[in-house]
Amino acid sequence: MNIVCTIGQQQTTVMTTALEHVILVDAQRLYVTDEHVAPLLSRKPEGLLVLPSGEEHKRWESIERIIARALELGLGRDACFVGIGGGVICDMTAFAASIYMRGVSVDLVPTSLLAMVDASLGGKTGADFNQVKNIIGTFYPADHVYICTETLQSLPDHEYRNGLAELIKHGFLTGEAMVERLETSREALLRRDDPRLLEQLILESLQVKRSFIERDPREQLGLRAQLNLGHTFAHALETLSGFSGWSHGEAVAWGMARAAEAGVLIGRTPPAYARRVEQLLRDYGFRVDYRIAEDDLQEFLHIISHDKKKRSGSVMFVLQSGPGETVLTTLDESIVRTVVSSSRTV
Repeated sequence: MNIVCTIGQQQTTVMTTALEHVILVDAQRLYVTDEHVAPLLSRKPEGLLVLPSGEEHKRWESIERIIARALELGLGRDACFVGIGGGVICDMTAFAASIYMRGVSVDLVPTSLLAMVDASLGGKTGADFNQVKNIIGTFYPADHVYICTETLQSLPDHEYRNGLAELIKHGFLTGEAMVERLETSREALLRRDDPRLLEQLILESLQVKRSFIERDPREQLGLRAQLNLGHTFAHALETLSGFSGWSHGEAVAWGMARAAEAGVLIGRTPPAYARRVEQLLRDYGFRVDYRIAEDDLQEFLHIISHDKKKRSGSVMFVLQSGPGETVLTTLDESIVRTVVSSSRTV
């Protein structure tokens, strides 16, 4: 099964394949990966750049290294940059491709579950700058995305769960049927012993994402922004931790729980649905009960007030009233403080 996502004049084709099939003998290709993924490649092409792994390396210096390597290889405007790795590599490779010679082709080979269901589709590229996550970047859809599910077996448990959070998010966004499948398939998903189930849910998750980005490719109508469920809280938590204490997926899971709690407080979210959201996330092993210490609370609120998804000077939060029933709204600081603070009354 292939998925074709159309954004403006650009089409991205998503297909499943084996990792060994994505390395082509082509002088006009630059392959970008990281030190964790490089050992998985059965052959190392000449045009291969291996970067350090981790969010702390998602910065302008890495973009410069990609561009410098392209110049060393003498790549022209008919070149293709191929990112093989997690979300960090996919985002940076696509960003570099979008600015090299005013734009060259880009293919993405996501190797983590998070990258497969999140970073690979939709055209968002970027890097962190001055401790602000993804503050520089472009919209630049990949030409092809290759899903190689065998790479998921190499992931440590915490990294695999990192992607499950985004997959669960897509379930909440699309409706009851997918949420029920996530509830009933939990044990099989956590064991990773059913490749067909994994492939089906990954493709289903990408279908959900496609439905939002095709209708609102540049997040101008408030539709694509619904994909940020949990992210406003999550990005602030990631920044507060210095991008080291929390992975993106863990932070998103925590953020979805906080959004559910905030929705209850303002009358948007039925308490029963909020409990269901938190229980599902808890069942998958996420730390939904974590709270921000009082000493860090003011810094957290400062970070969240500068979220890049502001509209007309106001930070927007994604809340739900049920599976597939989503709204964007502002929240008073007192509500945010209540749902994240360790001093809240229970």
